[in-house]
Amino acid sequence: MDIETLREYQAYGYFFLTAILVFLLYGYIYHLYKSEKDGVNDYEKYSNLALEDDITSKPIEDNTPKNKEKEGAK
Repeated sequence: MDIETLREYQAYGYFFLTAILVFLLYGYIYHLYKSEKDGVNDYEKYSNLALEDDITSKPIEDNTPKNKEKEGAK
């Protein structure tokens, strides 16, 4: 094998790796959208977590018995 053949295989490898990564990214975005739409998770409440990180900030989720039952059912 000469260097030109190796470069051609490398180009194919980069193309297929990029295509796989794009497919995984869109699949993950779809998963997030679908789980939020179905009401399984609400990701908007986590969006300001880094900005509202004081000791006096309100918790994102309360530790109520209802939430504990949800976590146990998963």
